[in-house]
Amino acid sequence: MANMIVRTIEFIGALIERPVMALGRVFLLFFSVVKNIPKPPFEIRNTIRQMLEIGVNSLPVVLITAVFTGMVLALQSYTGFKRFGAEGLVGSVVALSMTRELGPVLAALIVTGRAGAAMAAELGTMRVTEQIDALETLATNPVKYLVVPRFLSGMIMLPALTVITDIVGILGGYFVTVILLGVSSKKYMTATWSYLELQDIYIGLIKACFFGAAFTLISCYKGFYTKGGAEGVGRATTGAVVYSSMTILISDYFLSALMF
Repeated sequence: MANMIVRTIEFIGALIERPVMALGRVFLLFFSVVKNIPKPPFEIRNTIRQMLEIGVNSLPVVLITAVFTGMVLALQSYTGFKRFGAEGLVGSVVALSMTRELGPVLAALIVTGRAGAAMAAELGTMRVTEQIDALETLATNPVKYLVVPRFLSGMIMLPALTVITDIVGILGGYFVTVILLGVSSKKYMTATWSYLELQDIYIGLIKACFFGAAFTLISCYKGFYTKGGAEGVGRATTGAVVYSSMTILISDYFLSALMF
């Protein structure tokens, strides 16, 4: 009986130990990134390259997702509001939904699935092929050289992509509501601007900045500490997308509860 209790405690301890240690390493990596940001040399060229990878190369899939999200949101809102004769409020629903929630969250999830996976795979490959160890041998700080540019690029480009997502989503809602369903263009635009405040836009951008920091940090962590060769790179890539997506969705609730 005593041995069974001991084994049970050891099993529970092992289950708790891994996530706690992983969380601790993530925070240590975060503190290392923050500490190295103001230190020269400044990897401007590397940062710009990561901004292109995260922002510009993700733009097509972000645009497609945003326009169809705005269209389906307008269609469903119109169907519901028509029962109460409130079709003119569709514009406000689309605008508030896109700027407050759907814009930053969808942009973050899409970029995580595309750029976050690429980060984890690239850094994981560098780890298992000992390229990161080679950087340390050459007296190059791997966190400064590899993680900081990605971290800064995520914080800069995700808010920019969120702005584009908001605009395109509202235009997609306009197309469905005005062009396809025949609602007055004046009603749609009046409803959009009457209920939309600058605070809604700012809070969405703050969320996007946080999401950008979160997914880049988690993706870089999963790649930076990869083990197990090619199989380990695959696990790191999958883990980066899964944990980043979960972090985005969970933190979205708490940020919304805090700021709204």
